[in-house]
Amino acid sequence: MASETLRVLIPEDRLQARIRELGRQIRQDYGDAPITCIGVLKGSFIFMADLVRAIGGDIRCEFLGVSSYHGGTRSTGVVRITEDLNNPIEGQHCLIIEDIVDTGLTLDYLLRTLEVRGPSSIKVCALLDKAPRREVDVKADYVGFSIPDEFVVGFGLDLGERFRNLPHVAVYTP
Repeated sequence: MASETLRVLIPEDRLQARIRELGRQIRQDYGDAPITCIGVLKGSFIFMADLVRAIGGDIRCEFLGVSSYHGGTRSTGVVRITEDLNNPIEGQHCLIIEDIVDTGLTLDYLLRTLEVRGPSSIKVCALLDKAPRREVDVKADYVGFSIPDEFVVGFGLDLGERFRNLPHVAVYTP
């Protein structure tokens, strides 16, 4: 649309370099232990694909569909599970892979929901952290980039299902 602008915030080369660093750190922290990576759909799928390759070793992939934006540019505050895990996580080391931690409401909900399923541990890896918008005190164990309070798209993040395929993260301005 003619009135929209996209400004590159994090270029592809910086994304890929940081993902490799995160992968090395995560594998170092877990040692040889198997990790069940739980991708939060849909936004994390591109990040997760690159991250699990960077982590290496014994990885299992699960997906959890969650929605809190419902097509807009601000979280509604209402978290809805749209797809549950396919397998139990009891006794497993779990790594939640998020595209962005914004208000913290979604992550807080996910942590509470998954903890009752009895994993050995739960940690969080977020590509982006938008701390200025935080409403709930949650923190990711691993963060790719801290970003300002701007609406971003690309590298899996969308606006009404658009822009997910951008190879970088961009600030969207209507």
